[in-house]
Amino acid sequence: MATLIGAACTPGGTTGSRTAAPTPSATGVIGTEPVTLTVWDQETGRVSKIWDRLNAEFMEKYPNVTIERVRKSFSDLKTSLKLAVAGPNPPDVVEANQGWPDMGALVRAGLLLPLDGYAEAYGWLDRVPAGVLAVNRFTPDASEFGTGSLYGFTGMGEMIGVFYNKTKLAQLGLERPATFAEFEHALEVAKQAGEVPIAFGNLDKFAGIHEFTAIQNVIAPKDYLTDLIFSRRGPDLSFDTPENREAAAILREWAEKGYFTEGFNGVGYDDVVARFVEGEGVFMITGNWIVQNIGPENRDFGFFVMPPLEAGDPPVTTGGPGFPLAIAAASEHPDVAAAYIDWMTSDHAGQMLIPTGQLPLYIGADTSGIDPESVLGELLAEADRVSRADGLVPYLDWATPTFYDTTTAAIQELMGLKIGVEEFVRDIDADYAAFQASRG
Repeated sequence: MATLIGAACTPGGTTGSRTAAPTPSATGVIGTEPVTLTVWDQETGRVSKIWDRLNAEFMEKYPNVTIERVRKSFSDLKTSLKLAVAGPNPPDVVEANQGWPDMGALVRAGLLLPLDGYAEAYGWLDRVPAGVLAVNRFTPDASEFGTGSLYGFTGMGEMIGVFYNKTKLAQLGLERPATFAEFEHALEVAKQAGEVPIAFGNLDKFAGIHEFTAIQNVIAPKDYLTDLIFSRRGPDLSFDTPENREAAAILREWAEKGYFTEGFNGVGYDDVVARFVEGEGVFMITGNWIVQNIGPENRDFGFFVMPPLEAGDPPVTTGGPGFPLAIAAASEHPDVAAAYIDWMTSDHAGQMLIPTGQLPLYIGADTSGIDPESVLGELLAEADRVSRADGLVPYLDWATPTFYDTTTAAIQELMGLKIGVEEFVRDIDADYAAFQASRG
């Protein structure tokens, strides 16, 4: 899960970044004076409950510390985090999504504290591979991405793939598909049988990226996608390619054929997850995080990465480190915040989180004893297969500061049959070209 990152650049214009905190002489919470640490995160379900347990354990370990946890939805965090961190009473620790739209903007505004000194003191540089750390690195002026100072840390990861209802697939007389053509055949068989082929809700917009990239990763070259997202070749690359056009055409065709949940653009993501777990839908294209909804020991559901065009070709899919924990530059308790981050990314925390479907990125993670025929067992097996094949592609919406808004809106309109492939590709390519032009 670790081999995915390279460097990218963006224009300067920073309002000034905080100097990295010095390497502390000791780790943990040293003082005894009362401290209230405010934490903003977007964790839900079983993961949220584990966070509550870990917070309680941290406060038991350090009785002078009180954790005030503020839970936000993914969408709320994207829209409100920068304003909150820049405000007069900022949270101390935040989950800041990687890439230009979120972490890049915060670094550029000088709103996050560089963590290099803490990383050295706590040994974070040795806990996870360098590729994982690179996703959370920016130069202090935010002119380069994937290199420079460390602004966030996490030991857990994510991967997009296809969850499937084993009972429904068997009832349709189908086996787990080994090629993309077999997957499309399964969609048609499911539709003809009156089933919902793909459970999908796109009211929240972000889910549409998963549907598109699941197809795109099969068709477009992995190196091209990685270079595009990290601007490795600048204006020499374009989103307007035959492969991206083909991926868009396939996605639109699936929508035309009714392969998705009816009225999907007006249906919430969480609602669809709940309905899928209850038995509505044969497949669902999404990330490992819904294992907590399904139940890690559940043998009625399975997981696979979207199969390749040719049987036996190496797997490729979107993924990377999960939301990292970062420290607000204006935090009054950065040392305590660093101790908290270390606690929340410890081996102890990781072993508690693995059963929820989060993928361990830290070195030496123990996944023994997990039923290989359970949904969690299949997920971990696929993650290992992707890792061995070096098959991870970064998230598409990291490509420019405005790519998330542009791509989610375009995908929603494409799947809603409001625009065609030409307009879809044109709109996204215009965003990418404008960003490359701004870099000079």
